[in-house]
Amino acid sequence: MNTTDVLQRFEETVQVYLQELDGFSMEELKYRQAADEWSIGQMYQHLIQSALSMHLRNIELCLNPTGDAPASPTGKTEQGMAIFEQGSFPPIRIQVPPSPQYTPEQPATKEQLMHDLDTVIQRMRQTEPKLGEASLQHTVPHPRFGGLHAQEWFLLIEMHYRHHFRQLNRLKQTLEQQRVG
Repeated sequence: MNTTDVLQRFEETVQVYLQELDGFSMEELKYRQAADEWSIGQMYQHLIQSALSMHLRNIELCLNPTGDAPASPTGKTEQGMAIFEQGSFPPIRIQVPPSPQYTPEQPATKEQLMHDLDTVIQRMRQTEPKLGEASLQHTVPHPRFGGLHAQEWFLLIEMHYRHHFRQLNRLKQTLEQQRVG
């Protein structure tokens, strides 16, 4: 899949998230079934923050390597190779223990989430044309997937957003059960 197609697929994925967002109240967006579970709003925050603060930042590091860039491992890990061969994350739940560094804040408003999702789309649109000139030798390490070049980081954003559809559906079911109960 070329990066233009990936960008189009990403925009379609974000449109689904925006349509879903419209159906929730702020109370529903902030509802957490348990202390170690994220709310729907926190999941949205996670998607936005990971794209802006990690994935797109690492694309920039790949596009503009400097002497102080972090050293990359020799290549992708087995897990990294597998997700890129499949074009998606495995259909498993990945749960990280709550922590101040990783657990997203609750959203302030729906408008903020919509604005921030739009910001991610705009950054993706600005980044995509630069990817054709990116060296495949310039990589930045991902904590689980190993060294990824700019195009792989770009693909990862789209895969990550798609992967979280499972979590969104699970959280919607939990919310529905809470409404009925």
